[in-house]
Amino acid sequence: MNLTLSSRVALLLADPSPCLRLLVLRELLGYPDDDPEVQELLEARERDPLVRDLFERQADDGAWEADGRLWQGGRQRATHLALMRLGYVGFDTTHPAVQRGAEYLFSLQQDDGSWSFASDGTEGGEREGYAMVPLQTALPLRALAMCGYGSDPRAERAYTWLLAKRLDDGAWPTGIAGGTEESGVYGYVAGYRRLAHSRWGCRSNTTGSLLCLAHHPERRNSPEVRRALDLLLGRETREAQNVGLEVARLMGAEPTRGFFTFFARFDLALLLDLCWRVGATTGDARVADLVEFVTGLRGEYGLWAYPAQPQISRWVTFDLLRSLSRLQAEGDWTGTEPRTPFQPYPARRKRF
Repeated sequence: MNLTLSSRVALLLADPSPCLRLLVLRELLGYPDDDPEVQELLEARERDPLVRDLFERQADDGAWEADGRLWQGGRQRATHLALMRLGYVGFDTTHPAVQRGAEYLFSLQQDDGSWSFASDGTEGGEREGYAMVPLQTALPLRALAMCGYGSDPRAERAYTWLLAKRLDDGAWPTGIAGGTEESGVYGYVAGYRRLAHSRWGCRSNTTGSLLCLAHHPERRNSPEVRRALDLLLGRETREAQNVGLEVARLMGAEPTRGFFTFFARFDLALLLDLCWRVGATTGDARVADLVEFVTGLRGEYGLWAYPAQPQISRWVTFDLLRSLSRLQAEGDWTGTEPRTPFQPYPARRKRF
């Protein structure tokens, strides 16, 4: 069945979520804010169960508590996850709940612009022995940037801290282990987190750092950001089962676990989202092939299915349609990383 874009959009507009319908009107159809239907949905979205529950659960100090099921960890983690969802569906600095949540996160920020491990309420485990991990700042900073705080002076201090942790090859490391930042060494990079052409680069930390930079209104097209995306595009994998995972987590359909493992699974929908935000074009053969692969996963009714949680399929479809509609065929994007088939733990040659 060959459905036009308008036919697929019509299926999305049949969704009961006013947040999703509003995003479709604004970002796929280009409706202005003064349109009567947009105005009606702006009011109705406050009652959407996706966000109404967040508004009801927010504490007086602006934080959210982890529920131990979908959200694990401390109050900092629960708060930045809540802000990520609110930012994704369109709430920004003008909303009181976002303002309170952002001020809570900023209250935990350290003098050097970073956030500490201890501030999210978890101890030991996979972070034990690390003096610094880029994700400790990248995760809350991404939430703030998604809600429109990227240009806030406090956020800019965090960006400065994060960029200072880059490796010479443009990736971000697992972290600094075995002492202080000055005396420690780069942490071990597990096979599933390796980048094809970076000795110490960690895909999870590089993805997290790139995400918060890609939501900055000016830094998103900087050479540092483009270099990081180039490294991610060099990882040639086609994991159809993970397409849409990040959207499913943002919407609460999938649990959010782990720290180093936060981006353990490689989500091609998330990579496409990064491509259009950073300015990659389909003139890059890697991007063109990625588009072809993802397009081939579309179902007969023009929607992308998310089999693990079918109720989230329309959200995944919206996300992919937005990315595909905003990718350009030409531009000043230049990628240099060669294609490299990914093997998390390649077989070693035997000595005898």
